[in-house]
Amino acid sequence: MLTKIELLDELLQRYAGNLGNDFTGYRNHVYRVINFCCSLSTLDAVNLEKIVLAGVFHDLGIWTAKTFDYLPPSEQLAEDFLQEIDKLDWAQEIILIIRNHHKITRSHRDPQNLAEVFRKADWVDVSRGAVTFGRSRQKRREIFSAFPDAGFHIRLVQLSLKRLLTNPLSPLPMMRL
Repeated sequence: MLTKIELLDELLQRYAGNLGNDFTGYRNHVYRVINFCCSLSTLDAVNLEKIVLAGVFHDLGIWTAKTFDYLPPSEQLAEDFLQEIDKLDWAQEIILIIRNHHKITRSHRDPQNLAEVFRKADWVDVSRGAVTFGRSRQKRREIFSAFPDAGFHIRLVQLSLKRLLTNPLSPLPMMRL
């Protein structure tokens, strides 16, 4: 299990002010998703770094742009960082991962399957293990125990309800078929 990823922690520290009280919950969510990714697929060092970067930025637009229509701002944050570290050639793949992480159906556009692995991992976490994609109860417990919820799922419910009340015709703009 991955319990300390320097890149992840350093990047999230940049956004600690934006995340505020949601910092620990979001950090733990990202760690859970990454660990579920690792349980779904064998990742080499490059693909693990891509998953980590996608993980850090995938929902971050909620807090930085203060919107529940957060995919475009999250994608922009990722692209800006990739430019900063001179890895803009990864942008298309990481943006695909971010854009499709709430896809209901399988992601077919990713040649390395990282978007699909990430999509499944995020669904396992967001569903609190109700959706398993074959992850054992033991594996789910292990990951959820190592990285407690810290209010993350309650926050998602609060944000969803707020969005429903303010945009009833578009309550979940991040969802994709």
